[in-house]
Amino acid sequence: TGEVNFYIADPSDPIIQSFQKIFPGLYKPYDEMPEDLKAHVRYPVDMFSIQANIYKVFHMTDPWVFYNKEDSWVIPSEIVGGKEEVMEPYYLITRLPGEQKEEYILMLPYIPNGRLNMTAWMCARMDGDNYGKILVYRFPKQETVYGPMQIESRINQDTDISRQLALWNQKGSSTYRGNLLVIPINNSILYVEPLYLQAEASKLPELKRVIASYQNQVVMENTLEEALERIFGSRQGGAATAAVKEEEKKDQEESSVAELAKLAQQYYDQADESLRKGDWAGYGDNLKQLKEVLDKLEKAAE
Repeated sequence: TGEVNFYIADPSDPIIQSFQKIFPGLYKPYDEMPEDLKAHVRYPVDMFSIQANIYKVFHMTDPWVFYNKEDSWVIPSEIVGGKEEVMEPYYLITRLPGEQKEEYILMLPYIPNGRLNMTAWMCARMDGDNYGKILVYRFPKQETVYGPMQIESRINQDTDISRQLALWNQKGSSTYRGNLLVIPINNSILYVEPLYLQAEASKLPELKRVIASYQNQVVMENTLEEALERIFGSRQGGAATAAVKEEEKKDQEESSVAELAKLAQQYYDQADESLRKGDWAGYGDNLKQLKEVLDKLEKAAE
């Protein structure tokens, strides 16, 4: 119908109070918003960015440590289209540690100042009564978790990947590296980066490869399905060789990994298609399904 409604989330805000006086009757209380609409309210990216930038210094509670900036954090960079850019907050559906089900969050990682490994990540919750709650998860200091630029460097240093990139970047075409998709899995991180190929005569890039990295592995395959199968299939294969003697059982386990990888590719493609269409509900649903499949893959590889 084209009807537009405005709802006030924070009635104590002085600016919105002024608007209410200027336009009486235009704004409605947040409680009057339909429940199905509340389920799609997202935490604002700009506010989260400000909070994340402040917290990278003010997470230090010890006065001496704060004064000397001994434990300050920074927001990491990534390679996008061949250029180094500071990462921006991104939405993700995942199951937070200690929770029973997946939820929609806004997330941003941190690295220590002067170092590249990931030290923590912050998220804003958006589901139900948890809307607006900010959580920070720190990785154990005794464990090394690769940060985004370390993953980018490992991609550049991989001989097979760098050889293929050099071949594609010859005259007539160029490669474009998309944004890193950072997916927390238990106490580690799965990185997924799309790689596009663009001809000089065309401005429409084509998805050519998918790069995935988990712990010490970096692989590049034609599809996400093949990349996940290569990472988690090889991890599972090593464990199966040591623990399982029956060849039949090993074949069944490898088949399970292949099926899960294929399913992950399906949800990844559907999420990408929903994103292109602006279908945020479909995008969120497919990301949720993708996360569930990745959790199963990680367990199968143990």
